[in-house]
Amino acid sequence: MTSQTAHAEPAEAAIADTTAIAVDVDRVSKIFRGETEVRALDDVSVGIRKNEFFTLLGPSGCGKTTLLRLIAGFEPPTMGAIRLGTRDISRLPPNQRPINTVFQNYALFPHMSVAQNIAFGLEMLGKPKAEVQRTVDEMLRLVRMEELKNRRTSEISGGQQQRVALARALAPHPEVLLLDEPLSALDLKLRKDMQIELKRLQHETGITFIFVTHDQEEALTMSDRVAVMSAGKILQVGRPRDIYERPAERFVANFIGESNFLDATLSGGTVELAAGGRFDVRVPEGVRDGAVSVLVRPEHASVRSGEAAEGETGATVENVVYSGEATVVHLRLATGEAMKIRLANAPQGGEAPPQTGGAAAIRIAPGAVTVLKD
Repeated sequence: MTSQTAHAEPAEAAIADTTAIAVDVDRVSKIFRGETEVRALDDVSVGIRKNEFFTLLGPSGCGKTTLLRLIAGFEPPTMGAIRLGTRDISRLPPNQRPINTVFQNYALFPHMSVAQNIAFGLEMLGKPKAEVQRTVDEMLRLVRMEELKNRRTSEISGGQQQRVALARALAPHPEVLLLDEPLSALDLKLRKDMQIELKRLQHETGITFIFVTHDQEEALTMSDRVAVMSAGKILQVGRPRDIYERPAERFVANFIGESNFLDATLSGGTVELAAGGRFDVRVPEGVRDGAVSVLVRPEHASVRSGEAAEGETGATVENVVYSGEATVVHLRLATGEAMKIRLANAPQGGEAPPQTGGAAAIRIAPGAVTVLKD
């Protein structure tokens, strides 16, 4: 269930403050000791800003939920410190932190009404009845559940239950709200709807949201910034567009979106693909001239039937897959490397994609080639 906290006044503005830090994770490690030692977090540092929607993204076992639990106070760090603003909260119990958590299963009371569930935490904090009623009414309006306030939570849908869990967690006006994969149990359409709803709630309340997910689309859709994690470390922090278009290393590029990894040779600010084609590139710090791996997103290139001309790369079409809004062309380059290109589908009468088995010419958009750190 949501952890309940002391009252904190809601933020004045709902725009992420690019300077003030809400949560400062300072060189935190978490080691679980048993028959074998497991280092779930390894020297992690990150500053999460006030009023921002911040997402911890990574595969199962990467340490993102462990970090969330340390911020919530459910686990102590083995090393390092966690600060709320400038105050060290590393050893404070959960009920002494102005932080609430929404878990995957919501943990609502099925015998209580929507309004009673929202009021529960406030009542446990000893709030006056009039204040509880005002806050419940405010939360019902915020999550658009006024008409269902007297309905038992066992009688409402999964999406509605999630809204009640959010309202209950927001009711004490925490400084930070932690969300541990709260959309994972919803179907695809409802999950997409709730992505927009969560972002609206964060914007309207001005509360710092820290969201945990393994779903890249959720992270890109909702976040002001994203931290990509792997093996207990944060590999890259940045805006969704920067993470997607300028991944720092191969793991990040492979985890976020579809990727083509191609062999190339770097010389100065230019790469030459092994399969043909020269491109000016931004060279990441620490990458030296010589053999490199480069990234080209499937939607950042185009393909046509026929032999390659100057400035194009030749290939053979291996498969063509129609997926509604796009057609994905799977290609084999002369080097043996595989490449796929995503073409937006035009109305009937538009240019047809290349045919399976035929020769094709690939043109990569300017600026679309990214040099990666291995």
